[in-house]
Amino acid sequence: MKNRFSWFNATSLTLGFAFLYIPILLLVIYSFNESKLVTVWGGWSTKWYASLLDNTALKEAAWVTLRVAFISATVATVLGTLAAITLVRMGRFPGRTLFSGMIFAPLVMPEVITGLSLLLLFVALNIDRGFWTITLAHITFTMCYAAVVVQARLQDFDKSVEEAAMDLGATPVNTFFQVTLPIIAPSVISAWLLSFTLSLDDLVVASFTTGPGATTLPMKIYSQVRLGVTPEINAISTILIGIVTVGVLAAAYFTKRQSERQERERRIAFGASD
Repeated sequence: MKNRFSWFNATSLTLGFAFLYIPILLLVIYSFNESKLVTVWGGWSTKWYASLLDNTALKEAAWVTLRVAFISATVATVLGTLAAITLVRMGRFPGRTLFSGMIFAPLVMPEVITGLSLLLLFVALNIDRGFWTITLAHITFTMCYAAVVVQARLQDFDKSVEEAAMDLGATPVNTFFQVTLPIIAPSVISAWLLSFTLSLDDLVVASFTTGPGATTLPMKIYSQVRLGVTPEINAISTILIGIVTVGVLAAAYFTKRQSERQERERRIAFGASD
């Protein structure tokens, strides 16, 4: 019976990973296709990557997307971390339920509603739509994801470590930056990566809040896909996949090193106490 369940679990896991990653693998493979026809294999070639150098529209859209994703992910992670600290550390306070609901509302809000509401806000405030309105919109809906990730880590945080640091004379600010932040750094990095990926992938909210000269890559790809997928789209998509993959691997390496360092320091501390 145990072997049967082990076989079933292994098969389910394999099928799940295949369902997730085979389409991505096919996209990467066909980005090296010699033929202009996406569905016809014509041999290996890198000419579509070279042709990207001459495709100004795709390059500009990719540059706008990366800038929006970087800025919005950074600001959203900072705001989400502060919101998570407030919810976890301050306990029960007047308006906590409302504050928590306002932070996490974008998690369940349809993107169409979020985009439309932000569009109406920018129109009411007479704000010209463009790069910064897209960035503000992405900060709005990615901040809640960052708050959820960091809050989950803070709920398991051992406050005695902070108390020990302050007993030794550290100020609350020094305690946060030298004790708390290094411990929760893996979750903060995970929150940033999640926010970056969500911003990189967004189409709906950006479509509502964009303006002249601020076309993101998902918008550009969507407009071209309606006329047919080209190998250049596969090539630029593969480059973005590579960027995200490198970021995830770097974050995993940093997280592993951070955990190993904390474990060594914990062993040294216990050894000194003995």
